[in-house]
Amino acid sequence: MKSDNLRHRPSMWSPNDPASRAMRRRFFWRIAILAVLVSLFSCAIFALVVSLVANWLGTGGSINPGSVLAAIFIVVGLSVLGRVFRGIAMPFGDLVEAASRVADGDYSVRVRERGPREVRTLTRAFNSMAARLQASDEKRRNLLADVTHELRTPLTVIQGNLEGLLDDVYPRDDAHLRPILDETRVLSRLIDDLRLLALAESGALQLQRESFDLATLINETVASFQMQAKAADIALSVDVAPNVPMLNVDPARIRQVLENVIANALRYTPRAGMIRIIGSVKDQHIVVETSDNGAGIAPEELPHIFDRFYKSRDSRGTGLGLAIAKNLVAAHGGEISAQSELGKGTTIQFSLPSDS
Repeated sequence: MKSDNLRHRPSMWSPNDPASRAMRRRFFWRIAILAVLVSLFSCAIFALVVSLVANWLGTGGSINPGSVLAAIFIVVGLSVLGRVFRGIAMPFGDLVEAASRVADGDYSVRVRERGPREVRTLTRAFNSMAARLQASDEKRRNLLADVTHELRTPLTVIQGNLEGLLDDVYPRDDAHLRPILDETRVLSRLIDDLRLLALAESGALQLQRESFDLATLINETVASFQMQAKAADIALSVDVAPNVPMLNVDPARIRQVLENVIANALRYTPRAGMIRIIGSVKDQHIVVETSDNGAGIAPEELPHIFDRFYKSRDSRGTGLGLAIAKNLVAAHGGEISAQSELGKGTTIQFSLPSDS
């Protein structure tokens, strides 16, 4: 079986693509025709000059009207050719200058679309590339700021406690050593999550697929949350349709999706609340829904809950759980979405191809 990460790699441009060949052919034909016309006009100018000089010398200074008309025709033709050449050369000049600025790190540069259709297509592709580079650079900067922010809190706690222990401000007992250990676990989990997210987003995540029963996978995952749910007086229920086929998935990664979704639901479900996990088959896709009766998500926040490091004001997590879930589902060829209404709860649904 081929590696699953191949489907997520960007497709390489092929020079043998029919559309690309046709565009290049049209463009080269235009350049060739332009070159031929320039050559013909150059020969005509040379012949005209020779003719005018010979006529001038042979007639004692008079000029043939036909030569004048030919000269006018040639001047007009050269003017038209000049405009055509300028229409091609100037957009290329703009592209060269813009490419130099992108190479220097200025991804905000854009080139005005003008000239022949092929040149406009090239300009449009360049602008699209620059926009993607700009978005990627902004994501990189935001990621660096987010990681710095997330690392600062546990490191501050560790540093403060260690300094207190070394200065004999705190006694060196379990009560003061345990918070240090807890914060190191937070750091370890954050690093693991960042590494997993980076692998998933780059398409380099290797999936260890095997045939697995969805009901078993959900029940095992829910069982690991039963003590936490019982302590919070939250009821967990599972309902998997009997016609759900076996899954060809990486069970550890799908379990991680379920863990992140259920943990998110537990975080926002009040005491005496309920969380339901439903598995079914819809339109040749296996669908898993996790619904809670919590406070819900505001409409302006809902589109961002799968963004990396996005958290609500009262969240105690890292903001990576749902982003990881989204990328793991995508790695299996599926989709994930959320529906919510304030005061009525949230439903997070992910679907996988039945032959995944």
